[in-house]
Amino acid sequence: MPDFHRSIPEGDDKERLVCRDCGFIAYENPKLIVGSVVSEGERVLLCRRAINPRRGFWTLPAGFLEMAETAEEGARREAWEEAQARIAIEGLLAVFSIARIGQVQLIFRAGFAAPGFAAGPESEEVALFDWAEIPWAEIAFPSVHWALRAWRAAAGRPLGAPASNPPEDARGTVPLPQGSGL
Repeated sequence: MPDFHRSIPEGDDKERLVCRDCGFIAYENPKLIVGSVVSEGERVLLCRRAINPRRGFWTLPAGFLEMAETAEEGARREAWEEAQARIAIEGLLAVFSIARIGQVQLIFRAGFAAPGFAAGPESEEVALFDWAEIPWAEIAFPSVHWALRAWRAAAGRPLGAPASNPPEDARGTVPLPQGSGL
């Protein structure tokens, strides 16, 4: 079993996990999250989480990108796993950096490629919401708020440059306030 320790490798300026035996550097890099704002007309698809973190709160169909899949394939897989939805991706809506937990989130705008959706194994329930019906105080993560706002701002228009973190949280370090209706 390799014996790793933290040290600054030669020619580097950051502490890394380095194998004491062979010098192999085990880089720890941000994880990629892929997901979609899936809409039907003026309504968006949200999933009530059946898993932690934030079990019972609403989110977009999204999750970790797997090895050997493209970002678009991962977003389609996540929509299927969480909402049993077949989606058609329209384009990249937003790129969010969540530095405090080491994530980069790629959020696509999508519609349904086939009718129907249902709760998958990671969701308690799924539903379509009009903008005024979105349960804002029960949204799981700040980036879901950001993605929904980006979707609303781009509604009915071709996608341009993707949205990014709001200026007040440029590094993705501000947690969502409890009971927030943002």
